[in-house]
Amino acid sequence: METYKGTNKLITGIVFGVITFWLFAQAMVNVVPAVQSDLGISLGTLNIAISLSSLFSGMFIVGAGGLADKIGRKKITYIGLILSIIGSFLLVITQGALLLIIGRIIQGISAACIMPATIALMKEYFEGAERQRALSFWSIGSWGGSGVCSFAGGAIATYMGWRWIFIFSIIFALLGMLLIKDTPESKAESKGAFKFDVTGLVILIITMLALNLFITRGADWGWTSTLTLVCLAASIIGVIVFVKVEKNNAIALIDFSLFKNKPYAGATYSNFLLNAVAGTLVVANTYVQVGRGFTAFQSGMLSLGYLVAVLAMIRVGEKILQRAGAKSPMIWGTIITTIGVALMGLTFLPGITYTVVVFIGFALFGLGLGIYATPSTDTSVSNAPSDKVGAAAGVYKMASSLGGAFGVAISAAVYGAITAVSSVEVAATAGIIVNVVFGIVALLSIIVMVPKNAGKEHQEVLSQKAS
Repeated sequence: METYKGTNKLITGIVFGVITFWLFAQAMVNVVPAVQSDLGISLGTLNIAISLSSLFSGMFIVGAGGLADKIGRKKITYIGLILSIIGSFLLVITQGALLLIIGRIIQGISAACIMPATIALMKEYFEGAERQRALSFWSIGSWGGSGVCSFAGGAIATYMGWRWIFIFSIIFALLGMLLIKDTPESKAESKGAFKFDVTGLVILIITMLALNLFITRGADWGWTSTLTLVCLAASIIGVIVFVKVEKNNAIALIDFSLFKNKPYAGATYSNFLLNAVAGTLVVANTYVQVGRGFTAFQSGMLSLGYLVAVLAMIRVGEKILQRAGAKSPMIWGTIITTIGVALMGLTFLPGITYTVVVFIGFALFGLGLGIYATPSTDTSVSNAPSDKVGAAAGVYKMASSLGGAFGVAISAAVYGAITAVSSVEVAATAGIIVNVVFGIVALLSIIVMVPKNAGKEHQEVLSQKAS
């Protein structure tokens, strides 16, 4: 096992595994009207189902990463791919809300297993430049996968039916399992019995579910109804109890001491907020289909600029990091992303003009995220204590998933609530303004918390070692 070196076959299998997540996460936001019409469920219920995958991924990802270190990274990757198949199958056969919601929850847990375990496999079996190349493919599969699956989801839904998205997800999961089959198991060195913060996880699940229900169902239930107020109270009490328990727990789900490091905190906060901007995709895709009469395929075509830009700029962001440090590309990436989002809110523009502006907006959205991605990840990992890199990476990825979950939930809730009392144009603009606010707050967190020399010192150390 010591002599095993990672192969292109392993990289391909892992990329297929990562893409299954984006097929059921990103493609879903592009087919809201089709799913709603087919299943006959309310927009509020569908919005809950969409956000549940990211929500459950975020809640379980730190625990799944720790479990992978203990019982085997390949094993946890396999478990994640099997869960992906089960969750996708439930969506293929669903005729209503129940199997849709259960399937989305299972898919979220599958993503929590796949993401940290596959990163760990790449770190274990690749070294030096090969490891950088492997992780670049992982990033391209992840960030690029979001664009590919947004486009592919629209095309599949229009010409084959939305359920075929999840049939393809099953196929990719099976291919991933086949390609990594011959990879040796990888575990961390054992340091006593594995302990897991079950109490923290239970509190986090209850708190996040209560908050998600408050955001997505508050308008339907009534903002002053008993159910809504109970969910709000449970959310507030849950956050207070969770922080108190975790700070006093030797085996904590989230190590809050990590946030004492300002660069790490700035990277993680901005990562949460820029993933929350994903709510733009739900609002923009739904609006162009409902308000402008686009098919799912045509709305997917609008995101082609995003796909090309994010794929092209990930390596560019890496090069800017090496030359100028992390802060500059993180700031400019966030500014460009926010401008791109704002353009999509110009719903008063007529016909072809709005279509062109939205296409440009998507391209800027991808351009900015591509520039931001690598410097942000590098800042979070390089500023973590050497004995807590795994925990720090887990929390950083948790921020990604939870940011996406709540961004989608809040944006969709605003859009749905305003649609009930005004035009879809006004509702879409309001939903997108929410995401502009997320982008502005992300920018402020970077300016305030990430130092000017972030990334430079790390690169200087690497240069000295190389020489």
